[in-house]
Amino acid sequence: MTTNPDPLTSIRYRAFVSYSHRDASWASWLHKTLESYRVPGRLVGLTTSCGTIPARLGPIFRDREELPSSHNLNDRVSEALAGSSSLIVICSPHSARSRWVEEEVLAFKRLGRAERIFCLIVAGEPGASTLPGRESEECFCPALRHALAADGSLGEVPEEPIAADARPGKDGRNNAKLKLIAGLLDVGFDRLKQREQQRRLRRMTAVAMLALAMTVVTTTLSIFAVAARAAAERRQKQAETLVNFMLGDLNDKLQQVSRLDIIEAVDDQAMQYFQSLPTTDVTTESLEQRAKALQTIGAVRLDQGKLETAMESFRSALAVAAAVVESTPEDSARQLTYANIWAYVGLTYWYQGKLDAAQRAFESAQAIVKQVLVRSPGDTKAQNQLAQIDNNFGHVLEVRGDLAGAKAQYQAMLGIFRGLAAAEPGNASWQAQLGDANDNLGKVSFQQGQLAEAVAAYRADQRIKEKLSADDPANNDARESLLVSNAILARTLAKCGEDEAALSHVRDAVDSARKLLRFDPTHTYWQEDLGYYSLLLGNLLRQLGHDEEASAANAEAVQMLGALVAKDPGHVRWQKELAQGLLENARMQLKDGNAERAREAASTALESLGNLRAEHADDKSLAVVLAEAEIVSGQVSRKLGDAAPARAHWTRARDLVADAARQGNDPDLLATWATALLLLGDTDAARPIADRLQAMGYRTVDFVAVAQAGRIDFAVNEEFSRRVAEAMKQ
Repeated sequence: MTTNPDPLTSIRYRAFVSYSHRDASWASWLHKTLESYRVPGRLVGLTTSCGTIPARLGPIFRDREELPSSHNLNDRVSEALAGSSSLIVICSPHSARSRWVEEEVLAFKRLGRAERIFCLIVAGEPGASTLPGRESEECFCPALRHALAADGSLGEVPEEPIAADARPGKDGRNNAKLKLIAGLLDVGFDRLKQREQQRRLRRMTAVAMLALAMTVVTTTLSIFAVAARAAAERRQKQAETLVNFMLGDLNDKLQQVSRLDIIEAVDDQAMQYFQSLPTTDVTTESLEQRAKALQTIGAVRLDQGKLETAMESFRSALAVAAAVVESTPEDSARQLTYANIWAYVGLTYWYQGKLDAAQRAFESAQAIVKQVLVRSPGDTKAQNQLAQIDNNFGHVLEVRGDLAGAKAQYQAMLGIFRGLAAAEPGNASWQAQLGDANDNLGKVSFQQGQLAEAVAAYRADQRIKEKLSADDPANNDARESLLVSNAILARTLAKCGEDEAALSHVRDAVDSARKLLRFDPTHTYWQEDLGYYSLLLGNLLRQLGHDEEASAANAEAVQMLGALVAKDPGHVRWQKELAQGLLENARMQLKDGNAERAREAASTALESLGNLRAEHADDKSLAVVLAEAEIVSGQVSRKLGDAAPARAHWTRARDLVADAARQGNDPDLLATWATALLLLGDTDAARPIADRLQAMGYRTVDFVAVAQAGRIDFAVNEEFSRRVAEAMKQ
């Protein structure tokens, strides 16, 4: 051991965690894990090249988690980096493309601490940037892959980062954590792991003894099975009842005190116990109990985000449940348990991004429940289970871009809940889920350009939520659900030219949000409701010429959304909504002739959205809003007499949405594309798009004004207006 003075005496943070906000869940896990980690007692006090080993690793600076109070983001980050002994970079394709991560790594290297940079790989592939066709999989940003040049700029000399690999099949989450900690403390990984295992063994002694006792019981039972089968079955049932207690009540109590380490130990021991048991020579009841317990283990692991180990539990449960249903093929309850495990498998695959596998699992679950319903068509539990599977299956298909398939699943869900709600009209759960099924259908219909169908579905949802709120006026959740339904319906009606009806519903939504906030002014979701739907109200009022009221509504929106973003600058949706508020402010300033103020608001929105888009390139909604920001910025430039910058903005807007708009009927994409083309003077290209929008019933005041300025006669679609009116009356 060395006797070097402790270099950390002037350091504020043990480590600075840099990450893309697409990996925020990993950052949160790592931050909590490191700050709660207790260094093994036999290592505390030893001296390494990094100084004296402490009992705790904190404090850990989590990038952008501690910044809201700072007025100067760059200075605050620089101070935190300078005050950190080490830098931990959470590496994925998202962070490899993040401007913030790149700048933080460069800044830390310029402090002369390149050897104190540690990487945690959570996704992607190291070195993929050199593999043709796989460049997008690269998980290391350029600053990690190359050394600095003499002048402090990023050089060409390649550099291999120090990395722990949390990906499945690599180090795994626990070993990756220990590798990072070993690097932070400058101790050998094997040494730390040995100490950690010793401590873990001591902590798990009680649980292990319990598991050992169960193993002894089951071993004894197996030895005397032939001679005392009845007694063996009784004792095995007692053992598995004890395991079920561990997985049920005990797990619940441990979760309440945040003892996830003991929960994990209990579940691991239970898994070993179940895997040691045969699936033959035991009673069907015992196997059924075992399948349910394994499903419980999987569900706990799924809640903890441990997808691989959750899948292991669900797969084990499937094998046991399959044996149960094979021996009792007419038992509906056991068939439903089997189907539920398949649904969990599908859900886990969905979370893993394995959409093909998720679809197959949901199909298996559907087939089992449908068999049960052939035998027992009135089984409400089976009907509800099938509807939930339809819902999840639809979401998977929607993500895959199969809108027709998703719509079919949502329609099946709708049919089931219609029947359940009709049979039990007083069941609020059936009614709420019936409304949700309509909302699903409205979303898909809108994306398909079927606006009348979208209005009908949203109206059906709104009427259901209206009744539920009226039946239970003290239920604030029901009130919020209604205000959201009102706002969604209003937004859709506004895009169909039904401005007065839209105005009525959005006013109701805003008024409801204000009343909820009077009940609890600190409720974040209600604050967002008021901010975002005030923005919707202001936009509609401006288009209808109610400028003074529009300005007041938009000012309230920007104030509320700005406060939310100040509270959590990393919240992508709030940032996007605030940028939309600033864009609406720019439109108002343009309308009032204040071009300079309009430029200030539009520029701020454009910069914010550009940063978001750079970090979330696959978010289609961000592409549309960014294109709108380019359009407004171009209109501001034109107002100021800057023709060239105006065309540049509109060209970028066109290019942002053109490819996606060509591939479908999403009216928001089509309207943004056509607007950019018309502002560029390309009327010939815009005309067929405008014709499609007119045929589907899309009609906003803003778009009609742009179309007419481009010499396109954008007439009212009378047949569509009639269909919308009928939908609103139903």
